[in-house]
Amino acid sequence: MAERKLTQFDSLTDSIAGVIRARILKGEYKIGEKIKETHVAEELRVSRTPIRKAFKQLEEEGLIEYVPNKGCFARGFTKRDIEDVYAVRKVLEELTVEWAVKRITDEEISRMAEKCEEMQGYVDQADSARVLASNKEFHEIIYNATGSRFMSQVLRSYKEYIEQTTRPIFYEPKFLQQIVDEHREILKAFEKRDTESAVAAMSRHMTNSMGRAEYVYKV
Repeated sequence: MAERKLTQFDSLTDSIAGVIRARILKGEYKIGEKIKETHVAEELRVSRTPIRKAFKQLEEEGLIEYVPNKGCFARGFTKRDIEDVYAVRKVLEELTVEWAVKRITDEEISRMAEKCEEMQGYVDQADSARVLASNKEFHEIIYNATGSRFMSQVLRSYKEYIEQTTRPIFYEPKFLQQIVDEHREILKAFEKRDTESAVAAMSRHMTNSMGRAEYVYKV
């Protein structure tokens, strides 16, 4: 009984954090704006306890700042934050590709191709959420192909930041086809096992991703 209640509580906390996170990232809560516990509780019709836990979670993610005796304030992403996240991601993704091309199996390349086809199908259906999911799986195939436990650990350590900056991009319809086309270019290079072309394709993808993030966040 106790275990079931804990699971339900954690799910509610995550849901509340998800709502607030999305609002911060979309700019509905401006940087520096106070997020009032009472307002959130009234709007979402929940008690303050899970809200406080959600605030703590978002504070750890760097999206909320708690000021003693004043409350919680939205931090969001600044232009510098976006640039920093993608600068780090670009370096890591390029290195990951360099390692993966040399170690990837034919089966893994086939799975990358399947993910590209999935993304195209979901783009045609205007299903942004599934495009995002297939995109994530495409990159995870590359990560796993490196065979490096250390790289996997490094990538997991900044995964949350990447997902926070990436998610809103996929809900901007005009970017979806461009994103699929960039993944196809990466796939082609892997199919040829051309390390230089694969790294270059990933580099372009990261540069374009940063531009899309800056557009979405209007920074």
